[in-house]
Amino acid sequence: MNDRETLTLQEAGELILANRKGRVYLMGEPGIGKSSLISYLEEQTGYPTAYVDVPNLDVGDGAMPVLDHETKTTGFYPNKRFKLHEGEPVIIMLDEYTKGEDPVKKMLHPMLEIKNPRFGDIPIPEGSIIFLTGNLDSDGVGDSMDAHTTMRLTKVEVSKPIADEWLVWAADNNIHPVIMAWVNRTPQALASYRDGDQDSNPYIFNPTKVQDSVVTPRTLEIASDWVWQRDNLTHNALRAALTGCVGQSASHSIMAFLAHQDSLPSWDSIINDPLGAKLPEEGNAGALAVLVFGAVERVQSKDEVTQFIKYLERAEEEWQCLFCISLAKHKHKQEMAFTCRAFAEWLAKNEDLL
Repeated sequence: MNDRETLTLQEAGELILANRKGRVYLMGEPGIGKSSLISYLEEQTGYPTAYVDVPNLDVGDGAMPVLDHETKTTGFYPNKRFKLHEGEPVIIMLDEYTKGEDPVKKMLHPMLEIKNPRFGDIPIPEGSIIFLTGNLDSDGVGDSMDAHTTMRLTKVEVSKPIADEWLVWAADNNIHPVIMAWVNRTPQALASYRDGDQDSNPYIFNPTKVQDSVVTPRTLEIASDWVWQRDNLTHNALRAALTGCVGQSASHSIMAFLAHQDSLPSWDSIINDPLGAKLPEEGNAGALAVLVFGAVERVQSKDEVTQFIKYLERAEEEWQCLFCISLAKHKHKQEMAFTCRAFAEWLAKNEDLL
């Protein structure tokens, strides 16, 4: 492991909110969710948001000079995308700032001042939040920043989520159960190249190699969208789509997990006959993982939780724990779980396992 200080995405969001005068620069590997923080900040503040894709910005996209004939001077009308024309506090994310053209960076630079932040001659409304994102220098994807800009920022590294952390997020964001099951059984797919295992890990981003597609939190979400469309695609088309977003190694492995899904008993058979419904063979971890994560998404009532626990108690304790813990962490289903008598009884009986 590299000896470095990093923050989780949650911690980075809390850091930005704690000091709105500060200008935080979030660094991290590609595709780990840095840009998603704008939604969290919007949820916490209610401010309008301005997502600024800096590499695709030209100088003329910032503001337009206008004449003031009365004073015989010129001023600027800001581009609507910055939301500064509304005169209210705003959240501005300068995404991939370090990949922008130098003239664009210079145009945006006054926004980073602690005192008198401005865009051209337009003051930034008091209470606004401005933060930047970019990749690590070691990622080798073209990031650079001038020293005088760096000295105005608080640079923090955002860590790549490990599998367990990502699975908590996935449960609340409509990620397909098969993708979740695959990550649960293949946690190395969310390892970091900075931990030193990039040459032996076929799934992850490796800056020393030319790669088309790799596994990241972002590409896993894209893969999930494809798997949700499985019924509308041929087997070959789905495999090609998955290869195009997470790479060939991950694609072939995920397709094997989809085969597990096809071998599982129907949901109705499990709920109607939990003691008689077919159980995947012991040792078939892939099928059991797909079964459990699928159940977390499927249960809609305390009665269904009760019936599925009865069914799963026929399997190894590992899978019972996985189901109950995943359900307890699910933002939209944890209340249902904690008010279910069978769930409470299972916890009391198995507290030594948790």
